[in-house]
Parts: sequence; structure tokens; C-alpha cells
Amino acid sequence: MKKLLLTGFEPFLDHGVNPTELIVINLDGKTIGGFSVVGRVLPVEFHRSAEVLVDHVRELEPDAVVCLGLAAGRDKITPERVAININDGVPDNSGRNPVDETIVEDGPAAYFSTLPIRKMVNALRNSRIPAEISNTAGTYLCNNVMYSLLHVYEGKGETIPAGFIHVPASFELSVENGKLPGWPLDTIQRALEIAIGELE
Repeated sequence: MKKLLLTGFEPFLDHGVNPTELIVINLDGKTIGGFSVVGRVLPVEFHRSAEVLVDHVRELEPDAVVCLGLAAGRDKITPERVAININDGVPDNSGRNPVDETIVEDGPAAYFSTLPIRKMVNALRNSRIPAEISNTAGTYLCNNVMYSLLHVYEGKGETIPAGFIHVPASFELSVENGKLPGWPLDTIQRALEIAIGELE
């Protein structure tokens, strides 16, 4: 059976929980659409997150990689189209605060996702789940790991389905911060199962 590496992040900033961490733990060991899911949680640290992800890729040699991240404030499931070669943003969990920092020296300006993002969005909408393609993964850890992941496969001369999907806040987070739109965790998880089902 094909192997899918599914990653999420630990809680960060002032968020008490991270729904991607919980979903990755829930789906670890499950079979979805012909893929056996291997779930891993990444640290929210610029100097470690991509390194940990790449170590998982080398160890597991997956047939597909889907990285998940929280986009608190978004109200849809949003597969990312592109990652750019920049780290910039608020301090990570280690207190590091890069400004206009290149992720890979002499690397290309950007990489496009190799996930079937249009098929994923269409499948989600057909299931009456709000979804759209996002054209910016930002410049924080989500962009960092997406760029680094795709750079690894570019360097190997390989192409597998690999990329990033942002999810909205869960109800737990919207209770913590009443300004955030929140979804039930099981709805977010179901949406991701539908999206993963579009992998081939």
C-alpha cells in the first residue's frame, strides 16, 4: 500500500491548541484512499521544523506528503498553490524572529504545490465543505516547511504529490478568542480525509 506522510504543528503563539496536531494524531495509522497514513507533529521553530520534516521524508520515503497548518482567521479549507523563498514573521516558539531571511540560499524564488489542489477543492465543495485555493502560504512556518519540502524533491529530481493545506481554527480556539471563526474538529478532519482521497 502507498504511504502518506501527514504532518501538523504543535500549538504556537497564544493558541492553546493546534487542530492540525490533533488531526495528525487521529489519522495516524488510518487508511485513506489507498494510502496508509503516517502522522507526525512538527515543532514551530524556524531552525528545526524543515529539518525535522526532511528527516521524516528520508526515513519513510513516502509516496505523498501533505503538510497541515492552522490559518486562524480563515473560514475555508485552503490548499496552498505556492511557497516562496522567504522567512519572515512573528517570533516562533523558540523566540526566533527572522526578517526577510532566505530559506535556501540560491534557491528559486518559489515552488508550486504538486498536490491536486483543484481536484481537492472541487471534491470539498461537492461535499458542501467551504474550500478554495490559496495563493499565499504567508512567510511563517507553514511556508517554510512547504518550500523546504518541495526543494528536497526538486533536488532529488523526483515528483510526488506534495504540498500544504491550511485549515481554519477549531471551536476550542474560537472559544479562546471570540474573534476567530471556528469549525468542529471532526468537520476539519473529515474535510482533510476528503482532500486526501483525491491523491493518486
